[in-house]
Amino acid sequence: MKWCMDLISNPFLIAGISAWLVAQVIKTILYAIINKKMRWERMVGDGGMPSGHSATVTAVCVMSALLCGFGSFEFAISGILAIIVCHDAMGVRQQAGKHAVVLNELIKAFQELSSDDLPETKLKEFVGHTPVQVMAGILVGVLDSVLLYCLVY
Repeated sequence: MKWCMDLISNPFLIAGISAWLVAQVIKTILYAIINKKMRWERMVGDGGMPSGHSATVTAVCVMSALLCGFGSFEFAISGILAIIVCHDAMGVRQQAGKHAVVLNELIKAFQELSSDDLPETKLKEFVGHTPVQVMAGILVGVLDSVLLYCLVY
């Protein structure tokens, strides 16, 4: 049972999960304001403002710097991971979303031209982030972990 207490009191886990949750709540609210409709799946969805992935890895990285120091193994590993995740969110994942938009348009056009009864196929388009969305996620992660550190640790 000690492992359970260790898990739920782990400051790195708490920082990462809370930053992800804050980013997802902000993302859901912004989506509702912009689109004038609530979509609860945005709470767990990819893409959008701010980046939940960037917020999560940044919070873990900042918490490791605050608790373990900038020279620590924990900071080094979480820092490299944060760089990779943020870069990937803006690069590969954003391009995958753009490709999905084009492919969905091609599939729709093909279905309109075809007399065959084709299965309804739609690729997920909302998967990547713009640099601004990633920066907003990084800001959420920094603020979340610093606030947690000041209040709890």
